[in-house]
Amino acid sequence: MLLQVRNLDIELAGQQVLRSLGFRLSEGELLVVLGPNGAGKSTVVKALSGDLRVPVDRVEFSGRPLACWSGRELARQRGVMPQRVDVNFPLTVEDVILLGRPPEPRARSRGIVRELMGLLDIAHLRNRLVPRLSGGEQQRVQLARVLAQVWDTAGPVLLLLDECTSALDPAHQQQVFSLLKRLTVEHGYGIIAVVHDLNLASRFADRLLLMHQGLCHSMGTPSEVLTEKALQEVYGLSARILMVEEGYPLVIPTDERRPFHYRAPGNPICRQAS
Repeated sequence: MLLQVRNLDIELAGQQVLRSLGFRLSEGELLVVLGPNGAGKSTVVKALSGDLRVPVDRVEFSGRPLACWSGRELARQRGVMPQRVDVNFPLTVEDVILLGRPPEPRARSRGIVRELMGLLDIAHLRNRLVPRLSGGEQQRVQLARVLAQVWDTAGPVLLLLDECTSALDPAHQQQVFSLLKRLTVEHGYGIIAVVHDLNLASRFADRLLLMHQGLCHSMGTPSEVLTEKALQEVYGLSARILMVEEGYPLVIPTDERRPFHYRAPGNPICRQAS
């Protein structure tokens, strides 16, 4: 088991933002976290990335409490891409990606950087200043930097990605998630990715974690989680679900023009697929 989260509670500014959250992530698995704004998705990433303090017995990484890993160890085993990364200095694309590499011969770093730039379709931007790039181009640069950090790591790798495709056009969204899926299959990476695009999540995720008001509403395969009932309960979204021939459910919103009000969460039990 790559990651084990047990009964995790997070309180910020006197408000409970995560309650009794528990789940597992295996090596070679892509887990996508879904939920409306304010559901607690980014808080999950912050708790697992060390931005928030959590009790020592609540999170285990590769069989050891997360708090028992040194910063140096985690820097090579865990890559984190927050929702927003601002670069205000005149650094080139290559410079920013190189920041992800450990101390090593320059020639080795540059070879890995070139490979990642090719995979993320930013090789033509190599000498461009990052602050002058579009939002989508900057996102791909930041993802390349995060991947550079763990690219040749021996042993378990955990990636925590908070809306890493939110500024991308549809073609680059597909490209990025195809790459992430390949990394899970070919290299055994464990990836937790927060997204808002239900159909992108449905196509690429091994499992989904659907959150609602700090709770796990349900967890399982896309077919098990993306139901008309769940989308109405969590998002207030009227939709029909169509299973496409590629083998994943497609969410098609319908316009019923009905007002919706969130209900107070009930029993904080995550509905797990059997």
